[in-house]
Amino acid sequence: MNIKPLKDSVKQYLNIHKLEKKFSKAKKFFEQDTNHPSLNVELLEPKHLKVYSFRLDLKYRALFIVTDNEAEIITIINHYK
Repeated sequence: MNIKPLKDSVKQYLNIHKLEKKFSKAKKFFEQDTNHPSLNVELLEPKHLKVYSFRLDLKYRALFIVTDNEAEIITIINHYK
């Protein structure tokens, strides 16, 4: 599954938190196999909103939605805040 081009706000967050390399690696895995074990893809609550996440590392997650068989990254979050 392809990932749509990132919004400027998401790019800025990745840059500020020095996550560009980790995102690039996770993106590669995601586009090859959305069920790659290191991504830990999961459907978030409430499930009817159909917002998913995948892991960048133990601390950060990318939240995304799927439209027309493409993933759109909504935001990157600190999983523990």
